[in-house]
Amino acid sequence: MARSSTREGRLRRRGNRHSPRSTGSGENKHLEVPFITRNIPTYDLLSEENLVKIEVAADTILAEIGIEFRDDEETTRLFKSAGGKVTPVSDTAWNIKFEPGMIREVLKTAPERFTQHARNPAKSVEIGGDAMVFAPAYGSPFVMDLDKGRRYGTIEDFENFIKLAQSSPWLHHSGGTICEPTDVPVNKRHLDMVYAHMRYSDRAFLGSITAPERAVDSIEMSRILFGKEFVENNCVIIGNFNSTSPLVWDGVSTQGIRAYAQAGQGSIHLPFLLGGAVSPVTMAGTVAQGLAESMAGCALTQLVKPGAPAILASFFSTIALRSGSPTFGTPEPALGSLVMGQLARRLKLPLRCAGNFSTSKLPDGQAMTQSMMSMMSAVQCGANYILHAAGFLDGLLSMSYEKFMLDTDVCGALHTYLNGLSVNEDTLGIDALREGGPGEHMFGTAHTLSHYKTAYWDSGLNDDQPYETWSEKGSEDSMTRANRKWKQTLADYQAPPIDENIDGQLKEFIEQRKSSMEDAWY
Repeated sequence: MARSSTREGRLRRRGNRHSPRSTGSGENKHLEVPFITRNIPTYDLLSEENLVKIEVAADTILAEIGIEFRDDEETTRLFKSAGGKVTPVSDTAWNIKFEPGMIREVLKTAPERFTQHARNPAKSVEIGGDAMVFAPAYGSPFVMDLDKGRRYGTIEDFENFIKLAQSSPWLHHSGGTICEPTDVPVNKRHLDMVYAHMRYSDRAFLGSITAPERAVDSIEMSRILFGKEFVENNCVIIGNFNSTSPLVWDGVSTQGIRAYAQAGQGSIHLPFLLGGAVSPVTMAGTVAQGLAESMAGCALTQLVKPGAPAILASFFSTIALRSGSPTFGTPEPALGSLVMGQLARRLKLPLRCAGNFSTSKLPDGQAMTQSMMSMMSAVQCGANYILHAAGFLDGLLSMSYEKFMLDTDVCGALHTYLNGLSVNEDTLGIDALREGGPGEHMFGTAHTLSHYKTAYWDSGLNDDQPYETWSEKGSEDSMTRANRKWKQTLADYQAPPIDENIDGQLKEFIEQRKSSMEDAWY
């Protein structure tokens, strides 16, 4: 949708209309892009026959078992009006069954691709189609680093991670609840979190969803930042909503979904499925259940406001069946993500799934091997919005400063990977072979000299020196290098400019809301 002239003026006053910037220095410069446009094909794991089987299984779940909706009569009314078969479970809960194909029909008005606008227009993101967006991890109660160990997150930690994300050219989105700031009252921390995204980043962000009134506060703050008229016609904020698996959507989530949809804002609809615990132990069954739950959430947005942005989502995990502990970065959920990519394309919906998942307690070899198993599935399946792209550790219980830096470095490599391979007369390099001839090196050829600055991705953290050089310089491992890197990044951080009048209005709104309620710590 078109950008309003009013908003253009607001943003010019902020001094925020930047061109894409180069990152790195000397011979290692890269152009920062607002999001990735994939130039490699997706990997289609299942045949048409097997995809249909999963879709039929999801329709069977919706038609014969149903979804339970709790504490939200309006959501129940909307689904009943659309043709859902409602059976009361209690005074505040209703089971709703949907004829096969009904939910798919409702979803036809949802956009296949949409723009989420950032306060810096150069950093607005596209979500859907061949666009891919990386965002930090979300929801950890703890943070950790090599100096202080594992501890509860604070608002300072929260702001630090926003600053690290803003400083990385390999992330595109500021994320949401990067960690829980436990030093701020539960009923007020959403105000500080949303403000931190607005103040310390000029990228797109997620709003609060932990209570309906907090969802509304997030939207109101966005109206202050972007202007009411612009928000009326554009997506500027997204909420990440979880179902309560198996097969339940509670009123906190559905009321928040309705608030975002009514305002024309985006929403992610995420079942968190632990195979063998809240979903079938077999991955095909987990995928079918996840598809049913997410489709139902997405459909609600279209009943509220046809055309409201909705993102299909999955979060698949296995468990250690001997202990019951969740496991992350295992191969079965990676396969499930590949299938979700196929299913999302058939529904013509944007997809959120996977990320740099790990159950390791340190940013070590286990952390990175598990993360790559999971992250590559998101990349190969064609996911459009990848939350948990940086910092995820300890089974999502901890946000790690060092792993954040290691993960963003991997995200940099994935930019090159997703750009694909160009084959033409120049890239085939035959002239380099002609110039050098058999037995001669390529270092001084015209072809090498014209390409050496940009030929290869160059890690910001890897140590590729000979062993002797590495040893003489202190024998640092990757965790130590990442520790030094995040500290230097925070020291170098500069906040993006913001209009002082708008900043003042945001602070005034926050103060009014906080003064209207007593502190609550649970």
